[in-house]
Amino acid sequence: MAQLKAVEERILSVIHSRMESRYVRLPCGERIWTVSLSPEEDGAVPGGQGTSGKRTPLVLVHGFGGGLGLWVQNMESLSQRHPVHAFDLLGFGRSSRPRFPLEPEEVEAQFVDSIEEWREQLGISKMLLLGHSLGGFLAASYTIQHPDRVKHLILVDPWGLPERPADLSETWKPPMWAKAAATVLGRFNFLAVLRAAGPWGPSLVQRFRPDLKRKYSEYFEDDTILEYVYHCNAQTPSGEAAFKVLSESFGWAKRPMLGRIHLIPKDVPITLIYGSRSWIEASSGEQVKSLRPHSYVRTMAIEGASHHVYADRPEEFNAAVLEICDSVPETPPAPHSPSSTIPASPSSRPSSRALE
Repeated sequence: MAQLKAVEERILSVIHSRMESRYVRLPCGERIWTVSLSPEEDGAVPGGQGTSGKRTPLVLVHGFGGGLGLWVQNMESLSQRHPVHAFDLLGFGRSSRPRFPLEPEEVEAQFVDSIEEWREQLGISKMLLLGHSLGGFLAASYTIQHPDRVKHLILVDPWGLPERPADLSETWKPPMWAKAAATVLGRFNFLAVLRAAGPWGPSLVQRFRPDLKRKYSEYFEDDTILEYVYHCNAQTPSGEAAFKVLSESFGWAKRPMLGRIHLIPKDVPITLIYGSRSWIEASSGEQVKSLRPHSYVRTMAIEGASHHVYADRPEEFNAAVLEICDSVPETPPAPHSPSSTIPASPSSRPSSRALE
């Protein structure tokens, strides 16, 4: 854990805004590692007992195998007008790594309960809740259980929405690393191979995910991001084991969220952001619209981005999220906003489809 702390500090050192990082201790005894930033005009940085400023805070929930450090290209920009909180999910990053149950309903409940206890400890009344991949699945599950705490649900390339199709060859077109994960996950924890690699772990990350280093090359020319991903997953595989319980296979959930998305009250707006070149099936966004005919549901595509939308096209992603946050009214918006595509800016880094 000391090595993870050191590499995360290197990552967060590129953020120049006032920032607070600390553990939030839950009533159950577990700890959630948290980083918070506030808009400059708000003055004080948020403390453990509350949140400064009058604007609704934005809460970022990372995906499988990641941690809050992966939001480094987003947090400072997104905190221009809203307090931002990013935390490591229970079982991931620098948060506590408890033993999870063996039933998917119970695993999901433990994640949701930890997010709710975290919210209570920070004194957040309502939040703009944004989740990526597995974080999107858990953010949706949280909103089903605690809709009065979510002002707007933002799902970024969410995992676990559709049911697993009978014939995967016709519908699922994942990158090579995802296919390997789906094969390995059925036998043992996928990242066990990474842990077994020991000091060669970062090199193994580079081999399977050569795109990761490129995504953050504006800030880090060395292997900082590869080391971060490795050390996030070199710890006790608590969250990893939980994800295995939740998964039918790597690409699918045992309890698909589309079968429950209608349980979110109709006055909670939902925006789904997809990468135009992602392996996640973007048509799920249109299905969410059809399942919530009298609610606000908007789908957005960011041109040229893959699954890690926030890292592939950070400028476009940040602008889109700020627009969503700033447009949230005090009263529920009208049902159904049209889908939109956000083009990549001319200065954006090129991406290779083969790496996605």
